[in-house]
Amino acid sequence: MNELAQLVEDLCSRSTGDELWRNLDETGLARLTSSGDGGPAEAAIVLSGLARHAAAVPVAETDLLAAWLANKAGLPLPSTGPLTVAIADATSVDGRLTGTAREVPWPASTVVLAARTAEALHVGLVGDAAAVHGHNIAGEPRGSLTFDVALSETRTVDMGIADELTRRGAWARCSQIMGALDAACEMSVAHTGQREQFGRQLNKFQAVQHSLAAMAGEIERARAATALAVAAAADYGFDYPATDYAVTVAKVAVGRAVEPVTTIAHQLHGAIGVTSEHRLWLATMRARSWVDEFGSTGHYARRLGRLALAAHDPWDVVVSYPAPR
Repeated sequence: MNELAQLVEDLCSRSTGDELWRNLDETGLARLTSSGDGGPAEAAIVLSGLARHAAAVPVAETDLLAAWLANKAGLPLPSTGPLTVAIADATSVDGRLTGTAREVPWPASTVVLAARTAEALHVGLVGDAAAVHGHNIAGEPRGSLTFDVALSETRTVDMGIADELTRRGAWARCSQIMGALDAACEMSVAHTGQREQFGRQLNKFQAVQHSLAAMAGEIERARAATALAVAAAADYGFDYPATDYAVTVAKVAVGRAVEPVTTIAHQLHGAIGVTSEHRLWLATMRARSWVDEFGSTGHYARRLGRLALAAHDPWDVVVSYPAPR
């Protein structure tokens, strides 16, 4: 695992953008799980490492989402290059599927469509010609894609695949957010150790020390929940109830950490970290953008609450779910 983390570190330190993507493709990291060369534990290391370096590459979308979904549906895909997934509700009329997928990540990539109707999930390949391109608050490509495809050009899969697709996306975002929060914390520690105010390093002030401690506490709580989700996916797969529970917990814990950690980081950096050119901005804005994708913190908190209310004893929600091996 340390060697994998070091490989990601090396690739990110010497390449960016298209060159980084080519390096990830050549080393097999772009499709680590879909190729069978790695599992969730390895994928989490890659995703968090890339996020820590603010690498602008759609590895989660390519590997964990689009390639996996296409494989489930038996759709052929290009062997190289970035992929993405467009998830949308669709209408089926006269043998055609129509609808609009919104907030599609990296819409200029090869797009695997996941179109939900009342009966099933329809999976197909669509071009990005109808996409309206935009960005999230971190500057990452996002867009909406209007589609009108023949049902005969899609494959029908069980609706349970749609649930797992969302779970995989939520899981990936938790791993990515942890990388971004780690970067924000590292930069805050370095900044307060280097900058001086009133003749003292910033980290010598008690208020700053308390802020750094609060930041670290939030991150470690979120890390524990994310580690549970990674272990559950590694041990049981993404379609197991224990993984569903662990991802739900992780989305709540990570989501609750994003606001205080990013706020403290910017407070400690002052005006410097607000500029889009500063690395802190890349880390914090990505975390804030990712936190609501594949379900908001509130959505998963309500799910967790319903689990507790449905249990004979709410404590069972904590102790009855099997711990990963």
